[in-house]
Amino acid sequence: MRIGIVAGEASGDLLAAELIREIKRRHPDAIIEGIAGPAMIAAGCRALYPSERLAVMGFVEVLGRYRELSAMRKALAQRFIDTPPDIFIGVDAPDFNLGLERKLKSHGIKTVHYVSPSVWAWRQYRVKKIGRSVDLMLTLFPFEAQFYEAHRVPVEFVGHPLADMIPMEVDSLAIRKKLALPEEQKVFALLPGSRLSEINAIGMTMVEAAVLIQKRYADAYFVVPLASSITRHAFETICNNSGIDTKHFRIIDGQARDVMAAADVVMVASGTATLEAMLLKRPMVVTYRLAPLTYWLAKRLIKTPYVSLPNLLVGRKVVEELIQDEATPERLAAEVLKFIEQDESRQSMVDLFNTVHRQLRQNASSKAADALLKLLDHPSNVESA
Repeated sequence: MRIGIVAGEASGDLLAAELIREIKRRHPDAIIEGIAGPAMIAAGCRALYPSERLAVMGFVEVLGRYRELSAMRKALAQRFIDTPPDIFIGVDAPDFNLGLERKLKSHGIKTVHYVSPSVWAWRQYRVKKIGRSVDLMLTLFPFEAQFYEAHRVPVEFVGHPLADMIPMEVDSLAIRKKLALPEEQKVFALLPGSRLSEINAIGMTMVEAAVLIQKRYADAYFVVPLASSITRHAFETICNNSGIDTKHFRIIDGQARDVMAAADVVMVASGTATLEAMLLKRPMVVTYRLAPLTYWLAKRLIKTPYVSLPNLLVGRKVVEELIQDEATPERLAAEVLKFIEQDESRQSMVDLFNTVHRQLRQNASSKAADALLKLLDHPSNVESA
């Protein structure tokens, strides 16, 4: 068996590596090659190009690398057309992979895309291109599979690897000890985002909300995990201008998942961190702010009623979303304090999060491998709705 594969960013490298291990477990002699990161190489993939070559963010950056990326995709396509693999797997990186998949599919090579682009949220017309590009879409979330079924694109919901990785119950006290956090005080996690623009947009709102909470509960303790020295410096500047009591305020390098697991309540910018907070069964309030023009455009392009993954997964608003003008310190503090002062609000959210966690806990890599091998052995069995 020979498999072509392409993954771009670090998250795709890790996801692809788990899938490669699962395929290798069943077919030890399988030859797997393509664009690979260090985790994929360690799992047994031959790297024709390093995956960091695809890790480009921003419109200007992509334009600057267009010739290089285009040449790499053309060379890879020609290699696979000249010596066809049994199947090709594109892992995320839709801007690079969908075009490659369409080319390979037109030459009779079976193609699979793992991790759906957010086509269900905006630019839904792309689903037609996806349908022409793939023999099978593997989705992490059930609502994505429902979208593809409605558009008659062959699809399989395989679950989310994070749901497999994070246990159903987390020992918060043990994690507090590990992080040297107070065991008896109320702990609040602040996750303003990983980008400097996010820190600048919502950081002050979170800190001012923390000041208000501190006025109500003098021993409240706040923890902020930040991924880089740049974002840390920006956030420290915000804190210094806020008047918050820094004795009960701590910034930690990384370890966002542990910080959320240790907290009583999480304030979080919209993004993947909302999924992690949900899987950790942590009550949360989502808040986000964009530049006015960006927000105006987003409101007209995005087709979903919610921005946070927990609400999208449940299908209704269970997590408060304070976006743009609603993202005020007063509203944020009030919503956060509900989970300290109203036990029923907290328990209701935790119960729902448990239900969704079980739904997403599908042993994703094993289920993805099942779907791939089924497509290889019995292609007619994979049907669109």
